Amino acid sequence: MGIFRRGTGGRGRVTVQQAAVRTGHAGSGGDAVLLAVREPYEWQAGHAPRAVYLSLSALAAGAELPSEAQSPPLIVICRSGNRSRQAAQLLVARGAQAVDVVGGMRDWAEAGLPVVDARGENGTIA
Repeated sequence: MGIFRRGTGGRGRVTVQQAAVRTGHAGSGGDAVLLAVREPYEWQAGHAPRAVYLSLSALAAGAELPSEAQSPPLIVICRSGNRSRQAAQLLVARGAQAVDVVGGMRDWAEAGLPVVDARGENGTIA
């Protein structure tokens, strides 16, 4: 699995370019799910298309992952990379395959990758 690690033995970090490839945002394919762990207002303002949403606070409180994110490897993203690092640690402790994105949605948008709002139109990073 390369960048993915199981159990409590560690967790990796990926760049936005690696995340885009692994989630299919940089062309065809993709074997991972992009899990956004920002706050609701941030998600509504702008997120990657096809990303799955669950706030870090809900995840930390023990919420189940959305069905789309329950089996594939997870690439976790937030605004800058801090919350996603925490979320990836929580997920790895639960036995999931998870890595987080260095630089988060800020770097995602700066790299020219797509960002949509809650209506599916051009979004912004809040």
